[in-house]
Amino acid sequence: MHDKKVRWGIIGCGDVTEKKSGPAFQKVKNSELVAVMRRTGELAKDYAERHRVPKWYDDADALINDPEVDAVYIATPPGSHKEYTLKAAAAGKPVYVEKPMARNFEECTEMVAACKEVGAPLYVAYYRRAQERFLKIKELLDQEAIGDVRFVSSTQYQKARDDVKDSEHLPWRVQPAVAGGGLFFDLASHTLDILDFLLGPIQEAKGFASNQGGYYEAEDIVTGTYQFTSGVQGIGKWCFTAFEDVDMNEIVGSKGKIRFSTFGDDPVRLTTIEGKEQWSFERPLHVHQPLVETIVKELTEGGDWCPSTGDSGARTNWVMDAIVGKERHLSVLKI
Repeated sequence: MHDKKVRWGIIGCGDVTEKKSGPAFQKVKNSELVAVMRRTGELAKDYAERHRVPKWYDDADALINDPEVDAVYIATPPGSHKEYTLKAAAAGKPVYVEKPMARNFEECTEMVAACKEVGAPLYVAYYRRAQERFLKIKELLDQEAIGDVRFVSSTQYQKARDDVKDSEHLPWRVQPAVAGGGLFFDLASHTLDILDFLLGPIQEAKGFASNQGGYYEAEDIVTGTYQFTSGVQGIGKWCFTAFEDVDMNEIVGSKGKIRFSTFGDDPVRLTTIEGKEQWSFERPLHVHQPLVETIVKELTEGGDWCPSTGDSGARTNWVMDAIVGKERHLSVLKI
């Protein structure tokens, strides 16, 4: 990297980059944001001026090939993740791509292969892997606070939002051609990925997916069962047309259990025969920042610091494909 500093360019400076991710590239040590791109140049210019970014583009190729851009953050919807990742890889530049990594597992494997061929690192924005609350859960599991892990149960359901009820202007998140599927791919990916981080890879997954609400064509209810390489079993339920919002995961072991939410700020709760404990954590102002710190450290100092890679991100896509019935072959990644 340039003088041990990573100079970032963002492709697709939309809502997610305003607070969740964009400022992190400017606040992390040895990192700076030097260029942004949107297809609508005026919007790119506006973002650059508001966030004090030196350069803006309306052409992705120009940003990718800018010699002053060391690494590329792809913050577009999943439908263009593969295209931009392959272009960045061709330019030999590290890639940080939004989640889900792509629309399906096949696209993920192409992205992984292209980056490995040229030796360009590939990272995926499953930022929870670097946040304190999930590192605490990992610590409890590593310390065998609940003994031997037996199974994990995940339940997420929510009301149908108003934006998905407008059939003429459906958000991209429920358009399979862009997103790979419906809200399951957008939201459940976070849960399935953090379970991969906490419990190791899933080796087999099955499920059912259908549409009950009729607001759009993509699935709006999914149930899945899975088995991890460790022998731990799991079950997940996701519904996006229910009467209230619920988000809860429970990891059960031989000596206790851990309860936590994927998206909420409620405490991490540990229950054992000795009693109950809980830990509360403040959400980072820029939720991507802890993960971006690991990426920048890896790119400037070497070593393996980032816990969310192309390999791990692709595994999550494989699991989702398997649950909704799109069979894939995980052996490609040699987990």
